[in-house]
Formats: sequence, C-alpha cells, structure tokens
Amino acid sequence: MKTIRVVAAVICDSIKEKHRIFATARGYGQFKGWWEFPGGKIEQGESPKEALLREIREELDTEVRIGDLIQTVEYDYPEFHLSMDCYWCEVEKGNLVLKEAQEGRWLTRETINSVKWLPADLGLVEKIKRFYL
Repeated sequence: MKTIRVVAAVICDSIKEKHRIFATARGYGQFKGWWEFPGGKIEQGESPKEALLREIREELDTEVRIGDLIQTVEYDYPEFHLSMDCYWCEVEKGNLVLKEAQEGRWLTRETINSVKWLPADLGLVEKIKRFYL
C-alpha cells in the first residue's frame, strides 16, 4: 500500500495556553465538507517543518510559529496509508485567509465535536480535547 507523508498544523490561540484551535473544512474531493487541520504533503527535499510553513502560507496566507510535535498519526484509508506529523502552531503574522478550504472555524473544548472530522483526525481530536483544551 502506498504511504503518503503529510504535515498538519494544530493552530491554537497560544502555544502556552491553549483555549481554542483552528480547523478547516475541505473544499474538494471525496471528503469535501469534512473537517481537518490545515497542512499538506511533504515535498521531496523538505523537512516536515519546512513543508508545514509552506503549506500554511499557501492555504491560509499566514505565517505560523511551529511548536512541539503532538503526535504522528498513522491511518489506513482504502487507497493509501497516511502518515501525518501534527504540530502545535500559533499565528505569527497574517489573518488565516481561506484559499483552498470551504470553511474555517475556531473550536473550543465545547465545540470541537460539532464538526464532522476526517477519519484520520478523530484520535488526535480526542487527545487534544482530553489533554490540552
């Protein structure tokens, strides 16, 4: 099975005090309208952090400060295996302009389950809700 390596930014209001996180709804493909953390594929020759900075610039027209790795999600979709490095991030410069997503939203502990998350993100969402928000 083909493995796809990606990175995801769990953008929070503050890396030190996390009260809410930013998520986006996919604007394309099989999972259009499902929610995820912004990010994307790691290109040849890029480190995960370089890929994350590039992807957030491309998708949200925003510069982020990257914090700690939360976890690497390993998930089998029917067509491929996903390996996703998920990092805490906070906005350094910019306004989170949606360039690819159909919607974006700040979520809190109370609202994090109000959206339909992509299957690969469900375990991470529960971990964030339980231990960080």
